[in-house]
Amino acid sequence: EVQLVESGGGLVQAGGSLRLSCAASGFTFDDYAIGWFRQAPGKEREGVSCISSSDGSTYYANSVKGRFTISSDNAKNAVYLQMNSLRPDDTAVYYCNAVSYQGNYWGQGTQVTVSS
Repeated sequence: EVQLVESGGGLVQAGGSLRLSCAASGFTFDDYAIGWFRQAPGKEREGVSCISSSDGSTYYANSVKGRFTISSDNAKNAVYLQMNSLRPDDTAVYYCNAVSYQGNYWGQGTQVTVSS
């Protein structure tokens, strides 16, 4: 059974930091690109960052460049999102996603709330 389990969300003041984790199981981690998406109330889900498990290449949305860092630990089948200099408009449910030609999987999400 494929599972993506996010953790690390919470409430933080503007300017603070959080580290999200995504623990993956049930599929061959190296075959997938793993990404983070977020969805704020009343808004569409948007891509935040992703990383290729095979070669480590990364992508960041313009809104988070220079503040967020994505990393992976293939030995642990885990992906992390270090979020620094958080702003109130980063408030959203953050979802982990794994995609390849073999499938497209989502976690249940973790809430991040940034207070001003």
